[in-house]
Amino acid sequence: MRWTTAPLLRWIALLLLCAAYLQGGLNKAMDFDAALAEMTHFGLSPAGPLALAVIVLELGASALILTGRLRWLGALALGGFTLMATFVALRFWQMPVGQERFMAANSFFEHLGLVGGFLLVAWHDLKERAHV
Repeated sequence: MRWTTAPLLRWIALLLLCAAYLQGGLNKAMDFDAALAEMTHFGLSPAGPLALAVIVLELGASALILTGRLRWLGALALGGFTLMATFVALRFWQMPVGQERFMAANSFFEHLGLVGGFLLVAWHDLKERAHV
C-alpha cells in the first residue's frame, strides 16, 4: 500500500467503527419520541435527559474519533457506553433457551468486539501522542 493512502484507509476504518453510533444518534435526534420509547423500554429514567445524553455522547464521541481531537477520549467514551448498554440490552443469560437467546448472545459478544476496537483506538492514539 502506498503511504499516501494509509490516512484515508485509517479514517474509513474509524468511520465504520463509529457508523452505528452516528446512525443511532441521528435517528434519536430526528425522532426524539422513539428515543424516549427506547429509554422506557429498557427501564431507564428519567427518559428525556438520558435520551439527550445518549444523543450527545454518540454524536460527540464519534466526532472526537473522526476529527482526531481527543480521539482517545471519544473511543473510551463509546467503549464504556457500549459495554454498559450491552449489559442493559442483551442479558441473554436471563432468556429461555431458544433462537432469541442465541441471537442475543451473538449480539452480546459482537458488542464486546466493538468495545475491544474502541480500546485499540484509544491505546493507539495515546501511544501516538506519547511519541510526538
